[in-house]
Amino acid sequence: MSEHPKRSPTPAVGVVCLRGDDVLLIRRAAPPMEDRWSIPGGRIEWGERAADAALRELREETGCAAELVGLVDVVDAVLTRRGEREAWGHYVLIDYAARWLSGEPQAGDDAREARFFSPAELEALGLWDETLRIIAAARTLL
Repeated sequence: MSEHPKRSPTPAVGVVCLRGDDVLLIRRAAPPMEDRWSIPGGRIEWGERAADAALRELREETGCAAELVGLVDVVDAVLTRRGEREAWGHYVLIDYAARWLSGEPQAGDDAREARFFSPAELEALGLWDETLRIIAAARTLL
């Protein structure tokens, strides 16, 4: 028998919401990415379709509405603590591209801040490499 209880990845969604060339990001207010900028998103609720979860998370975290234009990619986020090999978290992130429709960003739910960033501003934010890749891929869908 295993020394660890059975664990399963957590299904979650992310939304690359574009308004022209600008991308909507949030600064997370809670772990696991507290104080880091990322695309809006979160866990899929029981009985909820992934696309519906994406639009709900966008609305809850930013107050903005958008139209999904396509699936960008599915990314595994296997989280470890610095210097440790064993994962403490595993999220399967279903990332969508979206076209902004309405609303001005207002931080809500577990977001500390929400705002649009120009492409030139992204480098200084220290985003996860996968986030940058997903944003670039989303731009090709619009």
